[in-house]
Amino acid sequence: MKLVIAIVNDEDALDLLDELTDKEFRVTKLASTGGFLRSGNTTMMIGVENEKVQEVLTIIEETCKTRHQIVSNPSPLSTTTGVYVPYPVDIEVGGATVFVVDVENFVRV
Repeated sequence: MKLVIAIVNDEDALDLLDELTDKEFRVTKLASTGGFLRSGNTTMMIGVENEKVQEVLTIIEETCKTRHQIVSNPSPLSTTTGVYVPYPVDIEVGGATVFVVDVENFVRV
């Protein structure tokens, strides 16, 4: 068994949750905050059998697309390190950061 941990943009979270539950995957959804932009993220934990991992990864990849966003708030780096960052800046957001870890033991009570 594997635990898939997917950190996704809040804009993609509900669509991803719908897709996963429609395919009968059990998902635990946690609110989280990104460190770079300090924007809302959602962390999803999905326990799956080894042979279903690729299906989950495909659903995540198809649902969580990257897109461009204009950021106009000052970077925390500009005040702490003296680095000048011109604003507004066009950055790429979205997609997903995914970890797949082995599960030694699984118990449902």
